[in-house]
Amino acid sequence: MPWKHHMRATACALAGLLLAASTVADARERRPRLENRGGVPARDLDPSEKGLVTGVGIESQDIQAMTNQMARDLIASGFLGRFSTPPRVLIDEQEFRNEGSQIINRRMITQRLLVELNRAAQGKITFVGQRYAGMVARQRDLKREGVTDTGTTGLTQGQAGVDFFLGGAIMTLDSRDPRTGVVQRLNQIAFELVDAETGELAWTGMYEFQRAAAEDVIYR
Repeated sequence: MPWKHHMRATACALAGLLLAASTVADARERRPRLENRGGVPARDLDPSEKGLVTGVGIESQDIQAMTNQMARDLIASGFLGRFSTPPRVLIDEQEFRNEGSQIINRRMITQRLLVELNRAAQGKITFVGQRYAGMVARQRDLKREGVTDTGTTGLTQGQAGVDFFLGGAIMTLDSRDPRTGVVQRLNQIAFELVDAETGELAWTGMYEFQRAAAEDVIYR
């Protein structure tokens, strides 16, 4: 009965196709779907200008403005004119305290200030990176044990000491109107260049601004 055998084979083939299609459909259903919901698309923003999400705290444009101003003020103060040899300065967030109500990465401020000062000083300041003291110590040991050569600058008695370090603090004064919900904040950022031998203040600078908003944003 060839005709019956042909029909049976055809039916089996159709059943196999249906099973395969069902398996593919089930697999697709199990895959996570990406939904193209409406909203604000990602865009590039100038960090020196106010962004789309703003509040009453320190933001990107403030970090740029204050570090630029502090670098200009320090260079213009005449501080560097006192030295025939470039002084060694340490800028580190450990001595830059956050005493305000906003959560902020302090290193964003100190690192940018270091870069701006290094650019403006044009070799008149030597900056010390004590955060790398552990790596420097290991390299010194490798040189003295003969594992590596002495490099091109030779050996020193110890790691570079610091003549001055930059300290300071972020401070805020907050107020809120319970009737309108308006939040107001005075932001005050102070910088102090401290003599690492005597504790004397060789230079001070301050950046401050005040903002108000109907509702504050969440800073992280």
